[in-house]
Amino acid sequence: MGGPPVSAKYVIKARVEVSGIVDKHDIVGAIFGQTEGLLGEELDLRELQKTGRIGRIEVSTRQQGDKTLAEVEIPSNLDMVETAVLAATIETIDKVGPYPAKTEIVGIEDVRSEKRKKIVERAVELYKKLSESIPESREIVEEVLSRVRAAELVEYGEEKLPGGPDVPIADTVILVEGRADVLNLLRHGYRNVLAIGGATVPKSLKELLSGKKVVLFVDGDRGGELIARNVISSIHVDYIARAPEGREVEELTAKEIAKCLQSKVSVEEFIESLEREKKQQREIKAEFIVPPAKLLSRKPAQQSSFVEKVKVPRHVKEVLDGIKGTLESVLYDANWNEVARVPVKDLVSKLKELDGVTYVVLDGIVTQRLVDAAYTKGVKALIGVRVGEIIRKPENLVISTFENVEEQ
Repeated sequence: MGGPPVSAKYVIKARVEVSGIVDKHDIVGAIFGQTEGLLGEELDLRELQKTGRIGRIEVSTRQQGDKTLAEVEIPSNLDMVETAVLAATIETIDKVGPYPAKTEIVGIEDVRSEKRKKIVERAVELYKKLSESIPESREIVEEVLSRVRAAELVEYGEEKLPGGPDVPIADTVILVEGRADVLNLLRHGYRNVLAIGGATVPKSLKELLSGKKVVLFVDGDRGGELIARNVISSIHVDYIARAPEGREVEELTAKEIAKCLQSKVSVEEFIESLEREKKQQREIKAEFIVPPAKLLSRKPAQQSSFVEKVKVPRHVKEVLDGIKGTLESVLYDANWNEVARVPVKDLVSKLKELDGVTYVVLDGIVTQRLVDAAYTKGVKALIGVRVGEIIRKPENLVISTFENVEEQ
């Protein structure tokens, strides 16, 4: 029967229950017939429809036993008050053909409100697409700077260590772990930055740093601590700066980088702070409630007795050689099938999430925290570069080091 006119402002929705079987045209006829003359010529339905102020009446019916149920929609281009009056008039219809009827206005829908809602939703979609395709001016500047800084990247020495262009002429060099750290510092204007290139200190680094002050800038995690210990035992370092706890140098903002470098400490202060942290950890561990398992020892002095020889498949032995210097860990199931690879710094948290891990190989230190986590997950063997201070070890957990591993 057609839809409402495009210009309709409102749609009157009514429900009619007729105590007999009737057709759609019977209901439309009742609407026109029983409202005629009630409100005068100005609001007469036939006249309103002729002038386009009322659209075509839509009726849908269904039978329920010996009754007819109808849903009626009447598009209206009248104002809000006139539409409400017309709706109230339609609700007075109490007969369709020879049968009694009950009419109820379900509601009056504001068509423009629905249109506005759709307009808003579509505008949001269009804005998102526009904002994605047109970068902010600050983003453009950042992209330009990023490309400029990346272009300034220079490689030094036989190992092609990535660094900034000012390394040869600078009095002070900021030493970081890898290429991503260098790029981040270059992005923020630090041209005197140089990467170690990994956990192992390259041979050419001493020559590059000769006669310069060295600020070692490491990540704020266990991996950063290990690298710092390794570097200061191999080359001369004047100061050490650390990223905030749990953060990496490559992800820091300009303000965070500046704050970390301003808070740098001497090597002696750095070592003292590590010792203080270790002491606090020992005090916390002393309060730890040990799980009900058989323990071999609680005496740190006997921790060397914890290390056992262990046999592994050939492919695992090759992995041991391959991950040296990467600060990476490899997790295996009971059949020595690889389950996952994760940075050593994330090993404990990852181990808590995974099931089915039986063996763990790590380019790092086997700590008490790792032992406790491994025990709770049913791990049978931990193989690390070396073993830290262990004060308790479950009887069914093997702890070993790379040098104590043999091929099956």
